[in-house]
Amino acid sequence: MSEVIDKAVAVLSERLDGNVPGTAKFVIEGEGALMIDGTGVHAGDEDADVTLTADAETFQSILEGETNPTAAFMTGKLTVDGDMGVAMALGNALA
Repeated sequence: MSEVIDKAVAVLSERLDGNVPGTAKFVIEGEGALMIDGTGVHAGDEDADVTLTADAETFQSILEGETNPTAAFMTGKLTVDGDMGVAMALGNALA
C-alpha cells in the first residue's frame, strides 16, 4: 500500500467523525484508493455512493487545508462521480 494512502487514512480517521451519509471512495491517481463511510476510513476499492478522483498533489493539498474541495472540483482538479449529496457532506468535513 502507498504511503500517501496510509497517511490519508490516518489523517481522515482523526478528522471525520463517522458523519458521512453514505459511502465514498477517494481515488488518488497513481497511489490507490480509500473508502470513507459511517464506520470510518480504510484503504480499499469497493463500490461506493460517490467516487472522488484527484492526483496526489491535489489530494495532499486538500488534506493540508491549502485547497478547498469545492474549489478543486470547480477547477477540474477533483472529479466526482455519483451522489453529489455525499460528496458535499464529505467536502464540508474536509474544508
